[in-house]
Amino acid sequence: MLFDSHAHLDAKRFDKDRDKVIERAKQNGISHIMNPGADFESSVKSIELASKYDIVYAAVGVHPHDASTMDEMMLQLLKGMTNKPKVMAIGEIGLDFHYDYSPRDIQRKWFREQIRMAKEVNLPIIVHDREANNEVMNILKEEEAFDTGVLMHCYSGSAEMARQYVKRGAYISIAGPITFKNARKAVEVVEAIPIDYLMIETDSPYLTPHPYRGKRNESSYVKYVAEKIAEIKGISFDEVAERTMENAKKYFRIK
Repeated sequence: MLFDSHAHLDAKRFDKDRDKVIERAKQNGISHIMNPGADFESSVKSIELASKYDIVYAAVGVHPHDASTMDEMMLQLLKGMTNKPKVMAIGEIGLDFHYDYSPRDIQRKWFREQIRMAKEVNLPIIVHDREANNEVMNILKEEEAFDTGVLMHCYSGSAEMARQYVKRGAYISIAGPITFKNARKAVEVVEAIPIDYLMIETDSPYLTPHPYRGKRNESSYVKYVAEKIAEIKGISFDEVAERTMENAKKYFRIK
């Protein structure tokens, strides 16, 4: 069985066939899917999906792209959502200096505020980091985020920085790009990190792995990520499936 540690099933691209997508996931051995929020609306939808589908779990939070929409009232509303059943994390939160859809100072402010909220409610966080590697690490250290748990979603940093994260007890999640022909950096990360600290994800509907690259991604394709990790590490697919499942269930405190 496989745990897709990051999927956006609330995305509009699934509106016409969401039930079928989730049924396909089950048929392909997916027993758990973590669905994080990206803004207030998608956080609400994430909770609704977790309520409707037995294999779906929720995280609530605001992505750095939408940080400029945040205010104190929204933060308190998100905090209130953490009491809902199957809300297991705060996310996805972080910094994105590639697109800069929200001003960087605003991104930093609400990244910190959401980390503090996560600590108040004792939930781990799901971190988005794009072209902000050093700043993300520094903020996580300054806010003592590692105390409640850090998961680096769709990790794109160096193997050396990944080692630094693991030393602090953080987890590294690997997505579809590991299957691309030019995936040198991601391969180095998988080589460097013990299986005890790895998770697998789709980030669907984005980042579709080979051989479906260019098409809409979905949770059933997470098996291609697991297959590639097994190949890189020289272990069986079953071991990757079992260990990443154990890691994700432990991290998100799912019994």
